[in-house]
Amino acid sequence: MIQNNSTIIYRQALAKTFVNAFNGLKYFFKKERNGKIQATIAIAVLIAGLYLRLSAMEWIFIFVCICSVLVLEMMNSAIEQLCNMIHSEYHPSIKTIKDVAAGAVLFASIISVIIGLIIFLPKIFN
Repeated sequence: MIQNNSTIIYRQALAKTFVNAFNGLKYFFKKERNGKIQATIAIAVLIAGLYLRLSAMEWIFIFVCICSVLVLEMMNSAIEQLCNMIHSEYHPSIKTIKDVAAGAVLFASIISVIIGLIIFLPKIFN
């Protein structure tokens, strides 16, 4: 099978995007305080789910909740980094941007806690 240079370059570029993405994950969970906190909570929820033998549908909801909170937390961290780079001093617009991004994480977290309570409380009390 003969491959031309553009195919090889494309595969190298594609591999590089995956490396960059995994580097981002590694940075987030290793360096960001909220990444560590969210990962710890996610692991605790997964262990509780295994112990309480969640149904397939319950697992789907749990994974969607974990994913939504983690993704929003990663985006929040990226937005904060970008804002700090653009404007290192206090600026009211930068504050609003950071507050809205943090609010998105908070909102997803609150909804996730409510969903978690709906799933876990009946199993804990039965």
